[in-house]
Amino acid sequence: MSKRIKRVGVTGGIGTGKTTVCNFLRALGCEIFSADNEAKRLQETDPDVVAGIKKIFGDTIYDNMLPNRKRIAEIIFHDEKKLSELNALIHPKVFRAFDEAAKRAEAAGKQMIAKEAAILFESGGEKGLDAVLVVAADLDIRMARLKARGLSEADIHARMSRQFSQDELLKRADLVVWNNHSLDLLEAETKRAYLELLVLPFRNT
Repeated sequence: MSKRIKRVGVTGGIGTGKTTVCNFLRALGCEIFSADNEAKRLQETDPDVVAGIKKIFGDTIYDNMLPNRKRIAEIIFHDEKKLSELNALIHPKVFRAFDEAAKRAEAAGKQMIAKEAAILFESGGEKGLDAVLVVAADLDIRMARLKARGLSEADIHARMSRQFSQDELLKRADLVVWNNHSLDLLEAETKRAYLELLVLPFRNT
């Protein structure tokens, strides 16, 4: 019988370095599940999701089997009802996909699986997890990183407004990794957090 796997959430505001932390966790042997990538996959391949999105936003929201994500983002930013409908369509399927991924990883003998999600708490995705790791960074550092990606200041603030504030995430975190300095230091901090997560008690027994 396989040993029970530790289920961990990894979240943090835009520009904090969640994906980099998850890459370090993967190198340590942790299974990684990207909730955002799974949501994108569902929007392109799941017939029920495709039909649901067309019902919410109209048939023209798709072009060559791909959703116009920029247009969807613009619409839901101003329309809470459509945002709620979209979340109700996609989030339950993402939750089920994570549960299946966790079972596969457990059967393969993995000790831990991390769910990387930009809106972990906002979507209710923390339910069923044993711990949540928050990746944090100072605002000026985040802004500089995002501007280097080509995002405007207005776009950055708009995206940040759709997520919980960093202060709120820090209140809800079981562990925090700060990403204000070098990649080497971030790697060391991620390893420290990984070892701490392994010995934390299971939350859902």
